[in-house]
Amino acid sequence: MAGPTRTVDGASRGVGGTFLDALGEDAQRELRRRAVVRRFPRGNAIAHAGQVGDRVLVLVSGHVKLTRVTAEGRDVLLAVRGPGDLVGEQSAIDGDVRSASIVALDAVEALAIAPDDFLNYVTTVPDAALYVMRNLNDRLRDADRKRVEHAAHDVVGRLSARIVELCERFGDEAPDGTRIDLPLTQEDLAGWVGASREATSRGLHQMRELGWVTTARRSIVCHDLVALRRRAEG
Repeated sequence: MAGPTRTVDGASRGVGGTFLDALGEDAQRELRRRAVVRRFPRGNAIAHAGQVGDRVLVLVSGHVKLTRVTAEGRDVLLAVRGPGDLVGEQSAIDGDVRSASIVALDAVEALAIAPDDFLNYVTTVPDAALYVMRNLNDRLRDADRKRVEHAAHDVVGRLSARIVELCERFGDEAPDGTRIDLPLTQEDLAGWVGASREATSRGLHQMRELGWVTTARRSIVCHDLVALRRRAEG
């Protein structure tokens, strides 16, 4: 059962924080002045890969997944974004079509801003510009790290890394560990770690047997983050 939808004030992120975290009160007011509030129900396809990017989203509440379809027709999960995060800024910056589809994992509220307005905003608000540069750098480093993981780690190691990432960014404290309330399917996880659904299912079964996690239809509870981190590091 999913827990309450968190707003940006309750977002859990790493050291860098979110886009909204990086902005002062005046900068946030200016962003909201330029933007339009949009709401999307769970499961809504907000945008599709290959489309012209007509808006940048700043998530206020809820979560989205970014996906891409491979040449073989497989839907691959690229990332999960949550409260405070920027979504779709890449196509605004480089003028190219969207590189990924955006799907609402739960009820989403977002600030939608036109690409030209977003670029103007970033060039006039130093904190926003610095965040965008750092965020791009972080994503490049993350892509490099995941390429190494795919080459060096088995399915359980890659699953451990992604579950640790979800715990650190979106997890809530629970009596028996850290709870992730996101409706990610085994197919989503399989695409994210670059494995078959069957191999992913076996990996999750092994992790349950070890007592590291408990999985349910729309949630994962991490009972032993230390063990998961150790396994993720190989």
